[in-house]
Amino acid sequence: MTTQSSSTLHTFSVVLPRTILPEMITVSAKKGDRLDVVADAWHMEHDCHYGWEISFAPGDVDMSTVRAKLNQDGELSIEVRRRPPGQTCLAPVGTGLRYGF
Repeated sequence: MTTQSSSTLHTFSVVLPRTILPEMITVSAKKGDRLDVVADAWHMEHDCHYGWEISFAPGDVDMSTVRAKLNQDGELSIEVRRRPPGQTCLAPVGTGLRYGF
């Protein structure tokens, strides 16, 4: 998998075998600003399972902006927007459950 980074975006790309179809790819956001990427052609026995874990520096990316695309040539590309310098991710205030008695 190759990586390209700019001040606003991280881009990851890899060419997968043509036997890997879009429904065989899973991109999952994990705690700690991580992505798990799995491409699995479960019906095959050889050259059929690929996996990557991508870790980001704390607060570097906006995980709600993850976009993945598989083009016709078998290239999987994943884009994640970076947060502007100085912007932090804070938990919303006042969103807990409230009970009235």
